[in-house]
Amino acid sequence: MNLGRPNANDATGTFNRSKNVVPGSGICSRCVDGCKGNCEIFRAAFRSREVIYPGPFGEMTAGADKDYPVDYSHLNIQGYALGAKGLPQDALGNPDNTKFPDVDTQTQYGWNSKVKMKVPIFTGALGSTEIARKNWEHFAVGAAISGITLVCGENVCGIDPGLELDNKGKIKSSPDMDRRIETYKRFHEGYGEILVQMNVEDTRLGVAEYVRKKHNLEAIELKWGQGAKCIGGEIKVKSLERALELKKRGYIVTPDPTQEAIQKAFKDGAIKEFERHSRLGFISEESFLAEVQRLRDLGFKRITLKTGAYSMRELAMAIKYASLAEVDLLTIDGAPGGTGMSPWRMMEEWGIPTFYLEALTYEFCQKLSKKGMHIPDIAIAGGFSTEDHIFKVLAMGAPYVKAVCMGRALMIPGMVGKNVGNWIKEDKLPVTVSEYGKTEKEIFVCYEELAEKYGKDMKDIPLGAVGVYSFVQKIKVGLQQLMAGSRNFRLATISRKDLMSLTEDAAKVSGVPYVMDAYRKEAEAILNGKGNGKLRNSANHRRLKVTVGR
Repeated sequence: MNLGRPNANDATGTFNRSKNVVPGSGICSRCVDGCKGNCEIFRAAFRSREVIYPGPFGEMTAGADKDYPVDYSHLNIQGYALGAKGLPQDALGNPDNTKFPDVDTQTQYGWNSKVKMKVPIFTGALGSTEIARKNWEHFAVGAAISGITLVCGENVCGIDPGLELDNKGKIKSSPDMDRRIETYKRFHEGYGEILVQMNVEDTRLGVAEYVRKKHNLEAIELKWGQGAKCIGGEIKVKSLERALELKKRGYIVTPDPTQEAIQKAFKDGAIKEFERHSRLGFISEESFLAEVQRLRDLGFKRITLKTGAYSMRELAMAIKYASLAEVDLLTIDGAPGGTGMSPWRMMEEWGIPTFYLEALTYEFCQKLSKKGMHIPDIAIAGGFSTEDHIFKVLAMGAPYVKAVCMGRALMIPGMVGKNVGNWIKEDKLPVTVSEYGKTEKEIFVCYEELAEKYGKDMKDIPLGAVGVYSFVQKIKVGLQQLMAGSRNFRLATISRKDLMSLTEDAAKVSGVPYVMDAYRKEAEAILNGKGNGKLRNSANHRRLKVTVGR
């Protein structure tokens, strides 16, 4: 395995000229005077800080591609030939009542006030980025009709062009936030919820007060960080006027748009964009508990927390403080990030990778549980996209992990669905799509299912939302199949025993038994003539002759 990084990546639009690259530095082994590029060093020589970010910024998503020593592919899922966990108490497992479509994929989270979701996934934070803004209807409606939670990320109010502040500098009106909440609420059917995130800037602007008073939201999310970066959130700004406006609102804007030299460089065309950054937060037990109580006093029934791939210290803080504050959901986001709105090298090289972070999360939860502390419901984020990922995350973190937070995996279907709609209108369907038909009804497997359910309201469901719904249904069915094969008919019965480590390193990190050790005692008991070992369901032992005969 090569952990060396080229000084180039498709995400930044750069590449190494040489076929041979020094693993440690990522520089071509033979760097020639007169080279025409295009490594990161070459481009940074004239575009400077622009090369830090993936591009074109705001028009694509990008995920870090560092190859870690251990990841979830080093786990496999156990399968069994008997047993049925999670069936109704009066039902004995047999081939007639253990059909995979009967598997229940619903989950719930919350301390006192519970929120149900139809599938144990929800969106990552879709905040002030251009990708989130211009695709919001597709993402929001898709999440609502799929019965999952939608996270409206940080800084949405702060960058709203229509933002109005009162004489105290607090939000008086935010049309974009209004649009985002109302879009989700229109198709919300009792499963999932919309979570609005708050960082330092949002707290200062009074986002919590605004969404509670105007929209009667019952939940809000505090944000410490994410898996893509260890600094505050950022976006890029294309105009000088907009940069000056955001700086006036109190944001960090670089380069400083108030400086005469910067304004001249922008007018000359050398500087083509500005960056808007958020401030770094500072966390203490006292301040966190006080903020949670303040939000409850505002009337919020549920308070959630999102944290990132920080050190063990911060992970311990997040879990313990969330327990003390009776937080309803703690989302822990591991490296690598993200959606492509972060510094590329930071996405690649900082933070604890998700596999290691979840292993630590389980360890810390166990320690606090043994002390008698209640453990908050937990969600894990960090590069997941398929049903096997979800099963492995839930099993590795059982019984504490209730859901998986997905970033790009839930954004991409929304953009694909939207683009299919545009291609149909323009009669420019690519062959990858047109092989299935030329109309929405022919192309989207789930279209008629939704049309039957929503009737005349189907005209208000954008095709991007149909794309999200279709993807979620694929996840649901795939998860049902994996759960049935491991004889788990409810999410709550999934456990760490349903996994095996394929390498000894993975076993050491995760605590999940190595494949050559998992269930060895039970196997040896059978071989030594001591019955069937420790069966997972005694009723199945009694029915063994019948079920095998069928």
